[in-house]
Amino acid sequence: MEPSVSENHVREEFNRWAEAGRGEHMEQEHLPIVLPALKLAGLKPDDSVLDVGCGTGWLARLISPSVPQGRIVGMDVATEMVRRAAQSCAGLANAEFVTGSVSQIPRQDEEFTKVLSVESAYYWPDPASGLKEIFRVLHPSGSAWILINYYCDNPHCHQWGAILDIPTHLLWAEEWTNLFRNAGFTGVAHRRIPDDSPTPETYTGRWFRDAEQLRAFKREGALLVHGTKPASVC
Repeated sequence: MEPSVSENHVREEFNRWAEAGRGEHMEQEHLPIVLPALKLAGLKPDDSVLDVGCGTGWLARLISPSVPQGRIVGMDVATEMVRRAAQSCAGLANAEFVTGSVSQIPRQDEEFTKVLSVESAYYWPDPASGLKEIFRVLHPSGSAWILINYYCDNPHCHQWGAILDIPTHLLWAEEWTNLFRNAGFTGVAHRRIPDDSPTPETYTGRWFRDAEQLRAFKREGALLVHGTKPASVC
């Protein structure tokens, strides 16, 4: 299957991000919301984990000690992100990285016990198709955990769509849960993960109007959506 125009656009943009060094900053930016989400996901020592939208491999480095008998496959649509991830994680025996799209994951059916995705899902050209692919590669009783900061229920992020050079999906939490259910997941639920990290008194970036809006955004928190593949799928 040939990649879509939208998918090529995302690939080109994230290759530019990688070349500009933006991938290396993601760990510190996302850590305050990722650590609570990982605790809820409950990684086991022998888990086989797929990281969708792995960037430069920061999540693989973070969770590698938690799956010493397992493995991590990081996947990103951007070849430069994958190259940098493989380079930065060269010492991890249980991690590998592949170029691929969530719309056509280059892995076998039922290969993973957990699928994680941090700040990637709203860039997927077709989230419904992506979740069906994630369902396909999950082992029965495996679970998927999607964490995003850009969603409709948090009004303090809506301006991002006009700033980003990539098409995005601004969906309600209930829309995400319905996509999970439609893909076949059970036990679907969502919750907020507030960001309790310190906020500077003055904000000069482009994502928020001022420091007070940034504080309000962090209080609302990131959206964590998760679901489980049934043990027996008819």
